[in-house]
Amino acid sequence: MSNLRPDAILHAVSRGRGGVKVDHSKFTAESETVRIPTPKTVVLPMQQHIGAPCTPTVQKGDHVDIGQVVGDSDQFLSVPIHASVSGTVTAIADVKLSNGRMAPAVTIESDGKNTVFAGVAPPEVHTKEDLVKAIRASGLVGLGGAGFPSFVKLTVSPDKPIDTLIVNAAECEPYITVDYRECIENSWNIIASVYTLSQLYGFKRVIIAVEDNKPEAIKILKNIADKDIETGNIVRLMTLKSRYPQGAEKMMVLSATGRKVPAGGLPADVGCIVMNVASVAFVARYLKTGRPLVSRSVTVSGDCIARPGNVRVPIGTSFADIIDFCGGFTQTPAKILSGGPMMGTAVVDTNAPLLKSNNALLAFSAKTAEAKPQTACIRCGRCHDVCPMGLIPTKIERAALTGDADLLKKMGTMVCMECGSCAYACPAGKPLVQYMRLAKDVIRNNK
Repeated sequence: MSNLRPDAILHAVSRGRGGVKVDHSKFTAESETVRIPTPKTVVLPMQQHIGAPCTPTVQKGDHVDIGQVVGDSDQFLSVPIHASVSGTVTAIADVKLSNGRMAPAVTIESDGKNTVFAGVAPPEVHTKEDLVKAIRASGLVGLGGAGFPSFVKLTVSPDKPIDTLIVNAAECEPYITVDYRECIENSWNIIASVYTLSQLYGFKRVIIAVEDNKPEAIKILKNIADKDIETGNIVRLMTLKSRYPQGAEKMMVLSATGRKVPAGGLPADVGCIVMNVASVAFVARYLKTGRPLVSRSVTVSGDCIARPGNVRVPIGTSFADIIDFCGGFTQTPAKILSGGPMMGTAVVDTNAPLLKSNNALLAFSAKTAEAKPQTACIRCGRCHDVCPMGLIPTKIERAALTGDADLLKKMGTMVCMECGSCAYACPAGKPLVQYMRLAKDVIRNNK
């Protein structure tokens, strides 16, 4: 690392507006990822990504092996779902997800053999089109929590030339450390994917962006970023000031390139592709092995978890099995979350299955989960000051309560990313994110 030139390490080009300084509580940062034992049963919901749900491609009583497709769709915005254990399909029926919603699912009882499907093989990839087809077949979605089908990001329109790939390793949500562990444990998969993508897409630059509160990841990523600017290699490491929601896609583009994604637009509109670091690392593993997305890493933390840590879990494993592996609860939790405390969703049933987009499972005591007492708005303007999109949440709240869809549209409600910065900063303890969601529903219901 001593021959690394200073200008090989970049700093943010621009700092977006708003955001909040949070207590990151990265208690599991030094916990090496461990693989959970094969569960007796997995439940694979057919809705695990943004877009059209899948339809089961198997029947009750069928034997399936790891990596075999059990659900797919002919709709564009969809990806297949694969068996995460080998065994027998015991049910195809609606199940309750962690958020309380119902969805059709395939239930597989494991035979304990972990047999890999005979059709699993490395894909032949020589062109961008080959890669897009392969990534769709892999079932990959954004592993940072968004759940957006990754092949769609990689489907580049000819009228939108892309010159920059941004690898998002910010992980700005409190508690979650799986991306940090990915950087430490699988750095060479990250760089292998970066160069494969660069070769196929002709990127002029690749920026691996990480917050400056992750020193070990920065140290390792320095070693895989280009050490000699004059060779023409294009990979750079960028350190970002730690501030939530730094990892949000539009904020990331602005920080890394100085380009502003237009309202309602995508990074591709300004020449960028943004991919989560775990998604990038998966691409290299898939191209080497052909093994589709059948497991993922999850941070299990919170003051109610006996042994917090990072675990590698087959998709479809119940939250209850994951918690048991981590020693169970030390006390009855007041709140359980899937995802981080800023943007995660409440878990209403721990028998619900892990989905592809679930990157954390947090359990908090009543003391830790206690919300601010709600009082009257004092019009201090803090919610507007911290909003990355420049919205005025309290005005949107009032328009939502009166059902004024036209005013909500004029105020730009739909660009809200529901990051929770406004609620975090509000001294009155108002549930502003919930009001923003209500406002969006008012707009949708008045089209």
